[in-house]
Amino acid sequence: MVRTRFAPSPTGSMHIGNLRTAFYAYALAKHNSGDFILRIEDTDKKREAEGGIDEIKKLLADFNIKWDEYYVQSERLSLYKEAAEKLVKNDYAFYCQCEAKNAKKEGYSDERRDPCRDKKLTSGAIKLKVPENDVVSFRDYVLNEVIEWKTSDVFDATLLKTDGFPTYHLASVVDDHDMKISHVLRGHDWMPSTPIHLLVYKFLGYSLPEIGHLTDILDPEGGKLSKRKGSTSTVGLIAEGYLPEALFNFVILLGWAPKDNQELFSLESFVKDFDNKGFQKANPIFNREKLDWFNGYYIRQLSDVDLCKKFENFSPEFEKLNEKLRGSKPWKLKIVNLVKDRIKKISDIDEFAKFFWEAPKVDTKLFGENYKKHLSEAASIIESVKDWKLETLNEKFMEVVKAKGYKTGDFFMSLRVAITGSKFTPPINDSIIILGKDETLKRLKSAL
Repeated sequence: MVRTRFAPSPTGSMHIGNLRTAFYAYALAKHNSGDFILRIEDTDKKREAEGGIDEIKKLLADFNIKWDEYYVQSERLSLYKEAAEKLVKNDYAFYCQCEAKNAKKEGYSDERRDPCRDKKLTSGAIKLKVPENDVVSFRDYVLNEVIEWKTSDVFDATLLKTDGFPTYHLASVVDDHDMKISHVLRGHDWMPSTPIHLLVYKFLGYSLPEIGHLTDILDPEGGKLSKRKGSTSTVGLIAEGYLPEALFNFVILLGWAPKDNQELFSLESFVKDFDNKGFQKANPIFNREKLDWFNGYYIRQLSDVDLCKKFENFSPEFEKLNEKLRGSKPWKLKIVNLVKDRIKKISDIDEFAKFFWEAPKVDTKLFGENYKKHLSEAASIIESVKDWKLETLNEKFMEVVKAKGYKTGDFFMSLRVAITGSKFTPPINDSIIILGKDETLKRLKSAL
């Protein structure tokens, strides 16, 4: 039976690379009618973020990822202690009392062998005793190639710390065996740790699952995508106004390609079409324009009512807008309809619609020639209009444009700048109808 796991650490906001691992592991399991396990790796208590576990659960729920089993590593310490002591007993590990001193050397120093390995200590941290003159290897499930290491390049890694908590090297192996995990998918940055894990599997007598390392997601400017270069956390992207549906489609295609180049997936269709042969070997680039395209598409699939609710949740000013638009709910929905085809993110509502609740400061440099004539004529028309309808306004404006010989684009650009403070806005006549006669006249006269 295919059993996969997602094993995040609650030490910070979830990176989209971790989210991608969850999607792939879930799809691999469910495509094969298997089980998906959520395992919280909370053994690094010093770095654990408050509310981190709840955030992980909520994020998975936002994407409709449901787990079949749930485990927390800090509740399983006796298992790791038993495994570590077994390794010591069989001379595959040793006690070390210079853990803190040597911690900085592990993985970086040329001295791969810990000086405590031959001291026959009976207490302290427990470290792996890496054999000399040997080779460890495995076939990577994602890369589909054999990778090997000389043990002379593998360091004596800490398995169990003096506080009784395991390191990732021990806990992940013990848990994957105990939970009968058949396939392990993880980030490429864990590849250097793989020979350590292979030895732990071997020394504990465990059968080896399929292990695959996913590609690194690259920054457009070069290098691996990191939190220091813009918002790459899932929570941060959602806060920017990206929809879960858009993030899902964007993320699953960062390292996996469907057979027919399909781009739009629901979770169900992704599971149905998932094929591990679609894993890519080339590192993908985080393309913000592509993410914006996905988000725009899914925004336009929402009803005006549903999109209105999302705008209200995002913008307190938009939520209170009815109070400033003569108290009628339909006005707010009309605004939603005007901006729907123009925005890329939910957060764009403030940029595109702010002028509805806040009169802009108009930069006269944005005006073209004859703007004062345009605004004076428009003000006269608006004052005289009794039938406050879009059709009437369109008709009256076009009459004066033709009669005075104004350029149509210039005339309406003058109105746009005076009323919104910008050259790029929703349709100006529709906006005037929503703002109402009094507010529109106030802004025209202010600009004049």
